Amino acid sequence: MMKILLINGANLNMLGTREPEKYGSMTLADIENSVIKRGKELGAEIDVFQDNHEGNIVDKIQSARGKYDGILINAGGYTHTSVVIRDAIAAVQLPAVEIHMTNIHAREEFRHTSLISGVCIAQVVGFKELSYILALEGLVNYLNS
Repeated sequence: MMKILLINGANLNMLGTREPEKYGSMTLADIENSVIKRGKELGAEIDVFQDNHEGNIVDKIQSARGKYDGILINAGGYTHTSVVIRDAIAAVQLPAVEIHMTNIHAREEFRHTSLISGVCIAQVVGFKELSYILALEGLVNYLNS
């Protein structure tokens, strides 16, 4: 069974109460459970991780090498600012898919640039919680091909 690491960054622990008009009403736990369930259906074991601190996210990415087949990552605001998260993804040489619940390209100008997209195999944006499932399905398909 393939193993996939799902990483959520800063403020994503606030899903369900944080700007529900943008992010929906599902909590992070709800989203994680739906990804775990869909992962089982696809033959993938999903481990989940959330942290508000950039260094802890880097540590988790670095620890993924040799343990996981791929990474799903919603880095939250770190998407637009974190060279070290980008470099960690590049260093572990695992296929990664970038996830955003909103369409970052249709939001504030500062959100239009992703520092991590260049080291990811794909980017899924704009489908709220469904973005996670679509990213998972894409990554599993990629790993199976």
